[in-house]
Amino acid sequence: MGYFDDDYQPPDQDKKRSRWLVPALAGIIIGMVIILVALPSLLKSDVLPKAWTAPVETANDNTGNSPESSGYVSVDVSTQITDVVENVSPAVVGVVNIQHQGNFWEKQEGKNGQGGQNQGTGSGVIYKKTNDYAYVITNHHVIDGADTVEVVLSNDNHIEAEILGSDLFSDLAVLRMDGKQVEKTIEMGTSENVKVGEPAIAIGNPLGMMFSGSVTQGVISGKQRTIPQDFNQDGRADWQAEVIQTDAAINPGNSGGALINIEGNLIGINSMKVNQEAVEGIGFAIPIDSARPIVDELEKSGKVTRPYLGVEIYSLEEVPQTEWDETLNLPKDINGGVYVWSVESLSPADNAGIKRLDVIVAVGGKEVMNIIDLRKVLYREKEVGDSLKVTFYRDGKQKETTIKLGEQR
Repeated sequence: MGYFDDDYQPPDQDKKRSRWLVPALAGIIIGMVIILVALPSLLKSDVLPKAWTAPVETANDNTGNSPESSGYVSVDVSTQITDVVENVSPAVVGVVNIQHQGNFWEKQEGKNGQGGQNQGTGSGVIYKKTNDYAYVITNHHVIDGADTVEVVLSNDNHIEAEILGSDLFSDLAVLRMDGKQVEKTIEMGTSENVKVGEPAIAIGNPLGMMFSGSVTQGVISGKQRTIPQDFNQDGRADWQAEVIQTDAAINPGNSGGALINIEGNLIGINSMKVNQEAVEGIGFAIPIDSARPIVDELEKSGKVTRPYLGVEIYSLEEVPQTEWDETLNLPKDINGGVYVWSVESLSPADNAGIKRLDVIVAVGGKEVMNIIDLRKVLYREKEVGDSLKVTFYRDGKQKETTIKLGEQR
């Protein structure tokens, strides 16, 4: 009987271990030498993946520490949207409405302790520059009642501006200011060809000048929308505002700012006025195709002269289809038009025999599917005093009349 220690190994096993250990260590050492010698050549070649060889851009953080010690990596993010915003933003300005109410120093000592000037703010777009002047589009309600208007450039310089003209119905106004400090004007686009779902970018100054140059992004949610406007608050619509609908956030202070497409072209003038109820995800802008002729007229004459029919009308698409048959008695082949809700006494339409619930389907020989179609003919092709041929349906029968256009006041 024999006794053995736990650590005892037979002599033959020690010999076997020494036979493979020495060659293995030698192989590892030789492999490391080969890698060190060949690595510079591999880095210069295209053999290794680019992700292994691409340099990483780093920058010091605000504490002065290197990225290696802080763990931060600087990444330069540049997209088409950031490039467009950078290019367009200098053409979008702030507009300050200053209303002097008595002497400044007298108000400082007033009984209510309130002094200074009553002022509101909005946004505007520089659309043209001549040798001496620069011109700004903004909203009528932004400058309404102003004694003085100041334009605030993107570099925070303030320039006093002159109101060339403004229009209540379109909610547009044109300003003129010294153009010496203006370096950028916006590129005009077209709203006729915008597509629902395409990107839209709104630039303006929400909440006054607190967040000047703010940018929001969304899409075109709808086009050729009409929103009723009641200016005298009598419960009846005085005007149907034509708008582009977008889900890009448009907040108080954004009014008068730019709605641009992905190319950086101006397609609309943002307006909070037409959005009478705050609804999340719905913003409106005045289509630039509708705004341009009004802007031109305001710039030249200071006011807009519109032909006048004297009717309150709405698009037929707003009426349930059952009413087309039961109340309006329209033929089956009628697909659109505008219906007359009321006629002003002694107006051009009244004198021509137009009555309540008549459905207008053509004016000037051109088909009318909605209010926008009618306006294109009335405001772009006709002038005060012109005669306008109107085709309409009454009680299922087609009729025609000629209206001599008056002047809207």
